[in-house]
Amino acid sequence: MMKNDTLPPEKKRQQKEYNDYVKKVTPTYNLWGNMAKAFVVGGVICCIGQGIINAAKALGADEEMAPMWCTLILILLSVLLTGLNIYPTFAKWGGAGALVPITGFANSVAAPAIEFRGSEGNVFGCGAKIFTICGPVILYGIFTSWLLGLVYWLWGML
Repeated sequence: MMKNDTLPPEKKRQQKEYNDYVKKVTPTYNLWGNMAKAFVVGGVICCIGQGIINAAKALGADEEMAPMWCTLILILLSVLLTGLNIYPTFAKWGGAGALVPITGFANSVAAPAIEFRGSEGNVFGCGAKIFTICGPVILYGIFTSWLLGLVYWLWGML
């Protein structure tokens, strides 16, 4: 490979134009700004969840049932907001903060199903693409729980 100082002038100009183009189109990130946005978004989602738990308790749910209501409502809200194309915008701005496990997972399950429903129909679009993300999670979750159950059973036999 030739060094930059031994290149002909035309090649140097092309290389400089290319490097300028790359700098122009490469996005720049503000690490502290992104962390602050993620903190705010994750905090807002968690505060909403705590508000749901408090409301469920105020409406008569016990200590065990209130978090279940919170889980269900957060999943429902995430899927509804994904369907209305609000959650992806929220997640793009908030970054990792929007990936709080329940809402982020619900969004990642609903998004492919919604996206491919129109182009591939209900069965092959919505029905098949919904398992793009949750399929491996369910598979490895079941396999891991089976494997740990086997280890627990063998440990008990000893």
